[in-house]
This record gives sequence, C-alpha cells and structure tokens, in this order.
Amino acid sequence: MSAVWRKAVNLDAAKQAWARSAWGERGAARPGVRDDQWGGATPARLTPEGLPDFSDQEAPRWLKWLWQRIGARHVFVLAFVLVYPWIATPFFAFQIGAQSLALGLIALSLTFLAGYGGMVSLAQMTIAGIAGYMIGIFGTSGTAEISLGWPWWVAVLIALVVAVVCSIFIAWLSVRTEGIYTIMITLAIGVAFYYLTLQNYSVFNGFQGLQKIYPPEFLGLNWRDPIPYYYLALFWALAGYAFVKYLVRAPFGVALQGIRDNPRRMNSLGFNVIAHRVAAYAVAGALAAIGGVLLVWYNGLIGPGSIGTSWLINILIIAVLGGMRHPIGPFLGAIVFVLLQTFAIDVFDRERFNLVIGGVFLAIVLFSPDGLLGLWSHLRGKLDAVRARPGLPTRRRA
Repeated sequence: MSAVWRKAVNLDAAKQAWARSAWGERGAARPGVRDDQWGGATPARLTPEGLPDFSDQEAPRWLKWLWQRIGARHVFVLAFVLVYPWIATPFFAFQIGAQSLALGLIALSLTFLAGYGGMVSLAQMTIAGIAGYMIGIFGTSGTAEISLGWPWWVAVLIALVVAVVCSIFIAWLSVRTEGIYTIMITLAIGVAFYYLTLQNYSVFNGFQGLQKIYPPEFLGLNWRDPIPYYYLALFWALAGYAFVKYLVRAPFGVALQGIRDNPRRMNSLGFNVIAHRVAAYAVAGALAAIGGVLLVWYNGLIGPGSIGTSWLINILIIAVLGGMRHPIGPFLGAIVFVLLQTFAIDVFDRERFNLVIGGVFLAIVLFSPDGLLGLWSHLRGKLDAVRARPGLPTRRRA
C-alpha cells in the first residue's frame, strides 16, 4: 500500500528536488555523510564530554537549519509567550492569549491550504465544529441523554479521526475545482452542516447545542484554569506552527507549492495533483480539529452559533489579516481579531462591530495584500534601504 501511495504522489522526485534546493547539485553526495546518525552526518570523533565533534566537517542538516532560521527575534517571542500568563492578568491570559492561540490554530489550517496549496476553503471552522461536537457527544456534557460519557482521551481521538475523515470527504468534493468554485463548494458544505445541527435534536440538540463541555483534570491540574489552559493551547499552537514550517520545506510541501503555481506542469512531471491536494486537506483537517477541541474547551459549549456563516468568514478574515505567506500570520491575525472583538464593542455599538471588523479587513487588503506581515516587510525594507543609502559626498576645499 505504501508503494502505491509513493508512486501516486511521486515522493522520490519531490525529495530529489528538495535536496537540490537545500544542498545544491551535490545533494546527499557529501564526503563522510550518512543519514542514519547525528541527523545526517557521522562525526569523525567525539569530544571529551562524549558529544559529536563536527569541527572538521560540514554541520548536520538539522543543526544548520536551526542556525540559519532561528534568530534573536524568535528567542524573544518564545520567551515572551512563555512568561506572558505570569505577567498578565487571568483575563488577558485566558480571554486574549488562549483564545487567540485556539483561533490561530484553526486559521493556520486555512493558511496552509490557501497560502501553500492555493485552495481557499471556508469549511475549516466546520471541521473544527465537527471535532467540538464529537467531544460533546462521545465525552461528557450537560446533556446526559445525548453524551455517551466515554473517557476524555477516547473522545478526543474519535473527534480527531472523524474531523480528518470529514476533511478528506470535503477534499474529494472540492479539489477538482479552483478559485471561486472551491470557495462556494466549501461554503455550501459549511452552511449545510450549520442547518443540520440547528434542526437535529437527537444528536446535536438543535439550537441549544451541547453545554458544560469542560477540559479534563489531568496530572493534578484543572485545565480549565487560565494558566494551565493557556499553556495547553500554546503547546499545540507551537506544535502546529513547527509542523507546518517543516512540512512546507519537505518534499511533499515543495510539490504542493509547485501544484499551487502550475498544476498542469506538475501533472506532466508525474505528480498526482489530486492526491497531493487531498493529503493537504487531511493535514489541514487535523490542525483545525485540534483547534476545535481547544475552542470547545475554552467556550465550555458547542452550538450552531459557533459554526455559523459569520464564523466561517471570521476564520478567513483572521488568516488574511495576519498574512497567508507565513505560518505565524494566522496567530497575529487572531490577536488583532480577538482584541477588536473584546474591546471594540466598548467603543462602538454591538450592531456596528461588524462594520469595524469589515473596515479593518478592507484597509489591510487595500494597503497590504499580504496582511500585517506584508506591512512589516514593507517597513523593514524601507529601513534597510535607508541604512544602506550611502552618505552624500563632501565638497573638497581648494
């Protein structure tokens, strides 16, 4: 079975392309390099402490990758998010920080599909909602006649599996289309699931939904408390970010970006376009499902209002606000969205809140199609140009 799938997606060709881009034409033909030890390189000797000594040969691939991509700003951001709940109030840690991480993880699934696969799906909040409903149905909730009361870890596993299967089904319906047709198909699926949950009372409890869905008490901690829940959301947000960063540079991610740019050419090169797109939907479904589990634990409930048309659009707004060309963009967009959602109502009427969100979204799209990251890149480019500008020549005195 693995051989059939490898032949379908042509992983060998993608791996060769990735190796050439990473190491040049030498590829893996480097002297003294073996892929089974020390992350890709075998040391000639060990240090007195028993650590590998690479002083006389090329550094291993993973170490070189870390050295090139981790800078001072990454260390600063990581340190800040780790200490944030200890310097912020419980309100800001839970309402702002944790909610932004959960929504950012769902938006990350859309960024992965749209930014790296060229497929704009409006059904990612639907996938998150399916995972949330599965937690309430198979786990414990306030509606005892519907919930089965299974252990929380069993409910979580079932929720992830069901959400990924539903994401693959959505992919099967939509990957053969492009552009506006993909958007309309995924939007129709999201609206259909919304009306299904609204009108079904035997499984989804209709308009009221499922109430009192709380995180479990595990390792002696109540994960509903602000600080434990924040670190739970932070762990999965960092895991999702790191996974997407790795995947887009792996052979599969390189092939997926090639399909985004020119699917016909990639198909002529032997890549199975449909298989790559379906696999991308499965990965995005897993990310959205984890975000959906975190979000239902955050809200303590799941209902039709959580997966309505407004939230389908909100996930797109979050992804576009932050920028779809980098995995950090959805989390930046989620922070801006949550801050506006929390504090803009104090300044504007609740009926005008959508106008505020729409105005911010329109301004970002008009002035920076790449979102907040695009604005930062533009300002950084101007600063670099000013610093690199040579000084005016001084006139020589006679």
